Amino acid sequence: MKNFVFNNGIAMPIIGYGTFKIEDMQAYQCVLDALEVGYRRIDTAAFYANEKGIGKALANSGMTRGQIFLTSKLWTDANTAQRVNAAVDKMLDSLKTDYLDLLLIHWPTPANLIVWQAMEKLVKAGKVLSIGVSNFKEHHLAELLLYCNIPPVLNQIELHPLFQQKELRQFCVDHNIIAEAWSPLMRGDALALRELQAIGNKYNKSAAQVILRYLIENNISIIPKTLSKARMQENINIFDFSLSDKDKLAIAALDSKQRQYRDPDSHGF
Repeated sequence: MKNFVFNNGIAMPIIGYGTFKIEDMQAYQCVLDALEVGYRRIDTAAFYANEKGIGKALANSGMTRGQIFLTSKLWTDANTAQRVNAAVDKMLDSLKTDYLDLLLIHWPTPANLIVWQAMEKLVKAGKVLSIGVSNFKEHHLAELLLYCNIPPVLNQIELHPLFQQKELRQFCVDHNIIAEAWSPLMRGDALALRELQAIGNKYNKSAAQVILRYLIENNISIIPKTLSKARMQENINIFDFSLSDKDKLAIAALDSKQRQYRDPDSHGF
């Protein structure tokens, strides 16, 4: 498995298994399946309400904690230092671990700086190894970078063929922040795009594999979600081919700046 290296020197597998709103007990089996087929990074969040199932899977996987890269996210109600600390203690207890490899702010709120300062203290305490953000736009990042002592290592954002966020990705590159795509397959909708199917036929790959390969060739981290063990295997089997420049240009041309989810600036906070 290839790695990204954060701006703090810590390595993270380039592909992870996303667990968005998979129910607790189902998450248990899915994480076991993902680890069995070769994933070594698991992405969850307080909002997903499945950390207990994931923790049980990790405990029963037969793997050491150091073999697995674990990410979770703080929900918007963790908006004071006390609430951040309580939320992380709950995460660690549910996940049956004494540290997180990566902790993210799930959505930007007016409390970004307060939350970030609390997260920096968690790094110093050893409860969290790296910290980052999710759904932050350029102006959110710019403000955070102005005041932080520890810069974010990663920004997890909506990113898929119809919404490629080129300007935000460039901002992240300029500030040594890894961009990570959530919902890279558009919750399955992208698989019906004929352009991607045609490209996949050239390489004997699926549309999903073409999308995921395109993203990693653009230095974008990915966390595809699926409940199917066969699809898990398919999604991770993307390191044995490369897209031609012509095909990459064709995929880039699909960008219609079309979000599937809401704009972080209008999230209601």
